Amino acid sequence: MQTQFQENMPIQVAIADSQYLIRVGLRHLLEADEGISIVGEASDKEQLFQLLEIEKPAVLIFDYNHPAIFSQDDIMRIKSVSPDTGILIISADNDRQNIYKVLEMGVNSFLTKECDKDEIFQAVRATAAREKFFCHKVLEFLLEKSFGSEGDCLPTPLTPREVEIVRWVAEGKTAKDISDLINISVHTIYTHRKNIMKKLKLSSTSELVLYAVRQGIVDSSLPQN
Repeated sequence: MQTQFQENMPIQVAIADSQYLIRVGLRHLLEADEGISIVGEASDKEQLFQLLEIEKPAVLIFDYNHPAIFSQDDIMRIKSVSPDTGILIISADNDRQNIYKVLEMGVNSFLTKECDKDEIFQAVRATAAREKFFCHKVLEFLLEKSFGSEGDCLPTPLTPREVEIVRWVAEGKTAKDISDLINISVHTIYTHRKNIMKKLKLSSTSELVLYAVRQGIVDSSLPQN
């Protein structure tokens, strides 16, 4: 599957939020970056799905938490109408059960409306690249759900080289970035990553990030993508 995220091409972003000030604020913030192009805004469902049908953006910034306007149920329709669009949730919803449900629907990234501009830019780029990005608060909820109490922390079964690669992945580095950092081929990085995922019985980057934080491989206070 190809995405619209390519080097030297602006990331096409659409914004769907019922609050006018939020839409204007996000547009103003993101348009300051030449690597991002805002292709449209939506304040209700009709506008949203018309926009998706026409533009097929690389990233949709979406807040489902607006009863009678947008809801969690819209996420599955978004994925159906524009399957190549990555979904970045930016919401004030602090209900962890709602957040779990939304993440299980397959959104790429989730920020709260307390996040700063650097996190927003990182999340947009990660989402366009089909990577995961969770702000610190959402990451804490996921850690609590996925790993339970502190007492079940087990020693890592990984080699020192694999731990090093996990750390770079958890800090948002691409295979090319890691290859340049540790001077081994991109193919070897992918091989290491495949072996790591098999050893840990994980199936996604987000699970690998959570593992890295839980094991202390990366600092949980840092934004993870």
